[in-house]
Amino acid sequence: MAQALRRHPRSRKQERLEARVTPDQKRLIERAAELRGTTITEFVVVSAQQAAADTIKDFETLTIRDEAREAFIRAVLNPPAPNQVARAAAARYRAQMGL
Repeated sequence: MAQALRRHPRSRKQERLEARVTPDQKRLIERAAELRGTTITEFVVVSAQQAAADTIKDFETLTIRDEAREAFIRAVLNPPAPNQVARAAAARYRAQMGL
């Protein structure tokens, strides 16, 4: 996660984001930025970047529990033999890829 927030001094900031907020939202963001000792822009950018990284991680991480985890592990370690449909799909793939 630290990599997502690491600054790259050589990369130029060329893109722009804009947002309309309510007065209450603006006061809240200003207060939070002040408490962190940053500018409002820096606070918003870092917060949005962290939220984006967290969201991507949440969607890319498979979380399974208890019996489901055991069934998943068993299936990965002991996969069933491919049936006729799977063999046909593999043959089509090999043909399309020239393998």
